[in-house]
Amino acid sequence: MSKRITKGFLFLVLLFSVSFAFGENQIDSLLNVLDHTIADQAKYDRIKEDKLRHLRELLKVAPSEATKYPIYGQLFDEYRSYRSDTALYYAEKKLMIAKELNDKEKLNDARLNIASVLVTVGMYKEAMDTLNTIDIKYSPDLKAYSFYIYRTLYGYLADYAFAAKEKARYARLTEAYRDSLLLVNAPNSSAWIMVKSDKLIVHHKYDEALKLLKDYYPTIPREGHDRAIIAYSIAMAYKGKKELKEEKKWLIISSIYDLQSDTKEYVSLRELAYMLYESRDIRRASRYIKRSLEDALFCSARLRTVEISRILPIINKAYQMETNARQRQLYFFLICISILSLFLLISLIYGYRQMKKLMKMEKTLSQANTQMKELNKELFSTNDQLTRANATLTEANLIKEEYIGRYMDQCSMYIDKLDDYRHSLKKTASSGKVSDLLDAIRSGEFIEDELKEFYANFDSTFLQLFPNFIDEFNRLLAKDEAIVPKPGELLNTELRIFALIRLGITDSVKISHFLRYSLSTIYNYRTKIRNKAICPRDEFETMVMKIGTKL
Repeated sequence: MSKRITKGFLFLVLLFSVSFAFGENQIDSLLNVLDHTIADQAKYDRIKEDKLRHLRELLKVAPSEATKYPIYGQLFDEYRSYRSDTALYYAEKKLMIAKELNDKEKLNDARLNIASVLVTVGMYKEAMDTLNTIDIKYSPDLKAYSFYIYRTLYGYLADYAFAAKEKARYARLTEAYRDSLLLVNAPNSSAWIMVKSDKLIVHHKYDEALKLLKDYYPTIPREGHDRAIIAYSIAMAYKGKKELKEEKKWLIISSIYDLQSDTKEYVSLRELAYMLYESRDIRRASRYIKRSLEDALFCSARLRTVEISRILPIINKAYQMETNARQRQLYFFLICISILSLFLLISLIYGYRQMKKLMKMEKTLSQANTQMKELNKELFSTNDQLTRANATLTEANLIKEEYIGRYMDQCSMYIDKLDDYRHSLKKTASSGKVSDLLDAIRSGEFIEDELKEFYANFDSTFLQLFPNFIDEFNRLLAKDEAIVPKPGELLNTELRIFALIRLGITDSVKISHFLRYSLSTIYNYRTKIRNKAICPRDEFETMVMKIGTKL
């Protein structure tokens, strides 16, 4: 069982070390750790119950009342911040044994246990009555424990006193017992540091408190609950300094250690919930305050339950308002999606009609091309016509270069739009509103096939216009740096980039869109090829533009 606890804390430490490396994201990382810890509540409850079950088994085999007493003490310690009513039960068991043994030390110890639980559940008068039955001079070893309970009791009375005079009197008694604790506890011990830092914070000496606490914090064993207590004290020091980010961070750390040790009576998570509420993280605030209330009720810590009940309605109301706002937003989005779906359907119908018109136009253009071929044959019939045709073809080549560049650019843009349109339709169909449309447009094979055919047509068309392009291009490169397409390829990527440049498309952004590569990849290809040129690098692309001409 102890191995499992150690592994849990080691995991927590690892997550902390990762979170501290993120700087600005440190709070979010710690909150994620806290969320995982809350989600693992059953695991920590199981570890706790296994430990309690082990102690109860020891109790069954204890040979005498005297040997049962320390086991009852261990059970009391385990239950004190876990289940107050059960802790009180074991404290009373200790008292019964102490009476049977007539041992004043054990009697005082058991009564102090009972008083401690009564303070936790808010039964201050009963706690005071129990303390008044104790003659501490017979138990000097319990003096520090007695002073601690008195300080805690008077601290609560000061917090909840109605009259200013009573509040001041209880505050003086709290301060007196705090000073007494500093005297009876060994300097620099855990108890001494907790009380000393509390005193410094009460007297607004926050920097001194932080130095004391932060120097001590790394030395605390990770298996205990002291880390949660010290982290909370650090948070309170930062609260006094008005450093909200640091206060929040240490409240989170304290909450994680509270929950990891399966403590049910705590303050950190409740105060963290209110901080998150004020910073408008309503969902987490609601989840944390509810967890705090569940633990307080489980522990029967009436004081904590009352404190939480004051905050819970405020956070719940804010959470409900946020939930309602999200629902309204969702309804609005659903209406918008429905309207967009209608427009989409209209667009599809319109697009289908336009495609039919385009098919008719393509047929007409095909017939026109046939007629043009016949006319070209007639034009070559005479020498004069041949001369004029050559001049016309030279001019036509320049025109073709311009128009091919524009045509390729527009084709690439059209493919981009089709791809974006497919993704948009897929998202819309996935929402459940146009499910019959999803199957028709789910696959990306249409775009891939179109691209392959598109590039094949481009390569074929380009090489018809510039049949010697590859040879002339390789003459511009250094020896042994020639670029040769693989078998079955007309052009490869490098050649296709400079084919586009030959057509006048020199903008890397347009080339990247055309070839479906990133801008940085196109830039790298261009730079790499320029570095292989036999001519000056800044003249290389100008030389490429002259391939296939006599200019």
